[in-house]
Amino acid sequence: MKKIVYFLSILSVLSCQDDNGEYIEIDQPLDFIIPSNFPEPVQDISYNAPTQKGFELGRKLFYDGRLSRDGTVSCSFCHEQASAFTHHGHDFSHGVDNLEGLRNAPAVQNMAFQGEYFYDGASSSLEMLSIVPIHNPVEMDENLESIVLKLKQDPVYVKLFSQAFANKEVSSGNMLKALGQFMTMMVSANSRYDKYVRNEAGGTLSTQELQGRALFQTNCATCHATDLFTDNKFRNNGLPPNPNLNDLGRETVTGFAYDRYKFKVPSLRNVALTAPYMHDGRFGSLQSVLNFYASGVQNTQNLDPLLQQHPTLGIPLNQQEKEAIIAFLKTLTDEEFVSNPLFYFRT
Repeated sequence: MKKIVYFLSILSVLSCQDDNGEYIEIDQPLDFIIPSNFPEPVQDISYNAPTQKGFELGRKLFYDGRLSRDGTVSCSFCHEQASAFTHHGHDFSHGVDNLEGLRNAPAVQNMAFQGEYFYDGASSSLEMLSIVPIHNPVEMDENLESIVLKLKQDPVYVKLFSQAFANKEVSSGNMLKALGQFMTMMVSANSRYDKYVRNEAGGTLSTQELQGRALFQTNCATCHATDLFTDNKFRNNGLPPNPNLNDLGRETVTGFAYDRYKFKVPSLRNVALTAPYMHDGRFGSLQSVLNFYASGVQNTQNLDPLLQQHPTLGIPLNQQEKEAIIAFLKTLTDEEFVSNPLFYFRT
């Protein structure tokens, strides 16, 4: 298989002189390279093709608290790079006025390979998904018009928007496109597991990890499918509903009773870094997650048939098997992704 080379290794800058003799930077397209062990992207990259300046603008916006009502909550507040862009250690996302959301913050990675976002699929567009937390009254509690007015007062942003887009406008549409370009390029595909399946240097798995992989393929890979480790579907995994939340899951979006308690199957990439787990962050460790699947699954409304195949609900696993699966899941950690300086905040 071919060696995977990301655009993030080099960001070249070209420049030329304008009519006044001053040097101006020329925006350059960025290559979006599909890892050889990945399926095709779901999103149409050509619709909002990433460029160097669009990426840089999106990165700045991602880390800017001015996208929230009181200036304290940025996208990065709940999506921290060291934790695969999740809110590590927090059951629920946090927002303005120290308000708490209703769900655990999902990872931001491999977004172009997904067709729907959030645990309930509230958005199907990589460019439009940012509207959801921005408008949420317990997250960013802001509106696009107000954000644009704030950004127009900043000469740095005025310059960045003019460099990134042909119409040079500081607009909500361009803001959302820039954020989309930044997230498009956030590809995580260089874990030790990836190097193993691509037969690359550093891709050695131990006997326990290989045993865990075999167990995973037998018991988990139908839902956590392909090397994205998700089938991108909505399923009820038998979690007892939280009586304090009454979260109906996918039904919140579709209105259909057969979607009650169904939540999007999350990717398991970098899962060792993204605790706590489940849509409501109820489990603090991978051991607790596997304990649940082994003995805690309940026959709730619309329970997925895959969890009803054995004499008892769930997935029968002994402790040795759980430890092997956990060892395998840790091989999905992509240190290059979570430490890549090109995803860091830049002033």
